[in-house]
Amino acid sequence: QVHLVESGGGLVQAGGSLRLSCEATGPISSINTMAWYRQAPGKQRESVAIMASGGTPSYGEFAKGRFTISRDRSKNTAYLQMDSLKPEDTAVYYCNAPWVVTTSGKIEHDTWGQGTQVTVSS
Repeated sequence: QVHLVESGGGLVQAGGSLRLSCEATGPISSINTMAWYRQAPGKQRESVAIMASGGTPSYGEFAKGRFTISRDRSKNTAYLQMDSLKPEDTAVYYCNAPWVVTTSGKIEHDTWGQGTQVTVSS
């Protein structure tokens, strides 16, 4: 019943920037953690950034110093600011909420969005 929708992907030149958004909708009471993952063709899914409520964000090694995760708790939305993009950043980026409490007190686990394509040209 809880859904995640990513947006903001697109085509950029190497060295450019993109800002991704992930909006969680539905009967949401609270979301403890929101995260970004990515998967390029022929590669394993990678953790990009993770941020728990009130916690310090954690980043994949490739993202450190270039990507920034943030959250708007009032809107149940997560953002991923990506700067200094490289061709190797080309991938489908997915939003994930591993643990969501609904307004009825139910818990929904491991909710994923459909992904947004990020393509970085050389």
